[in-house]
Amino acid sequence: MNRVLLNTVFISCLLLAACKKKQPPVNPEVPVNLLKIKAQRVLYYDKIPATTQALNQVTLLPQVSGAITGVFFKEGSHVRKGEKLYEIDERLYKAAYDQAEANLQVSQGNLVQAQQDADRYVYLNKYNAVAEQLYDHAIITLQNAKNTVKASEQAVKTAKTNLIYAVVYAPFDGTIGISQVRLGEVVSPGVTVLNTVSSDDPMAVDFIINEKNLPFFERLQNNKQHPVDSLFTMLLPDNTLYPYTGSISVIDRAVDSQTGSITIRLVFPNKDGLLRVGMSCVVRVHNQDTEPQLVVPNKAVVEQMGEYFVYVAKDTVLKVSADSLKKLDKIAAADANKVKLVAVQKKVQTGQIIGADIIIKSGIKAGDKVIVDGLQSLHDGVRITTANKVGPGGGKGGH
Repeated sequence: MNRVLLNTVFISCLLLAACKKKQPPVNPEVPVNLLKIKAQRVLYYDKIPATTQALNQVTLLPQVSGAITGVFFKEGSHVRKGEKLYEIDERLYKAAYDQAEANLQVSQGNLVQAQQDADRYVYLNKYNAVAEQLYDHAIITLQNAKNTVKASEQAVKTAKTNLIYAVVYAPFDGTIGISQVRLGEVVSPGVTVLNTVSSDDPMAVDFIINEKNLPFFERLQNNKQHPVDSLFTMLLPDNTLYPYTGSISVIDRAVDSQTGSITIRLVFPNKDGLLRVGMSCVVRVHNQDTEPQLVVPNKAVVEQMGEYFVYVAKDTVLKVSADSLKKLDKIAAADANKVKLVAVQKKVQTGQIIGADIIIKSGIKAGDKVIVDGLQSLHDGVRITTANKVGPGGGKGGH
């Protein structure tokens, strides 16, 4: 029992001695890299999601019923205005047209006969050589014959129109889609969808902006005397740059009262056929800022609760009295009354992101030394050092 007690006391003494052993001093300075900020002119684009649209697009619907007897185009190809696309069985409409023509000829013959009879009775009536009743009947018969001819002419026009509608033509130059009907399929007027034709050159590109940005785009639309080169460019779905630039075509008539947004339409040439209706793309609007701006690395910006901050290095001096110096060890005394760097947190307003950098609108000024790394170890007022740190340009970090 005594032996166990002695071992316990011995172990406790060892632990107490280990706890009392002097710990190595902790360096209070956080190593960082600094970047001295200067104003510079920058080139950037505001990027806005957009969708391609056709300036003209029509859904082809048959105007007469019947079976499809001909398809005369290649699906997905470019068609010309007036090009023959579909043919609907025209035999019934051709027969109706021929019958209407025949009826018109009969009506015209009756009109000739009625005109001759009327002329005869008019002559006889002048000399009171015919009954008044016969004269009146002749005049009425003539008028009825004239009306019959007009009705027959209208019947011919209707039959001819139906015969024309039996063939469907391209309404304008554009690209035709996949046919929704095949040979032999019966179609109904105004119901069955045949196909869709959309114009393809030029192509519209629509995007939505907040109403706050509307004056900016109105100025761009009205400033046609001094257009900016490459004002509107576009990134395709694979993130490649479209080779042609665009221009403002239309600003929608009204702002959506629910969302406070409005649609802007650009027009891009589509000579190579790279654009298709409904494509998702990104419109790039060339910045119009001509004044130099402050740019810092994006990694130097810290977000906290929706607000943005950067750390700026500030010079400070640790003032120590003579009595206090005597109490400090040699290392601490050597650091006293020397200029030191501390990190100061600054709230900033950020602007456009440009690659790995970001524009700072306010919160710092030219000449400030922004801390660009080691942010996870920083807090407001902490001492920092640039010793033995490699700067952003590849050299030693400095003041």
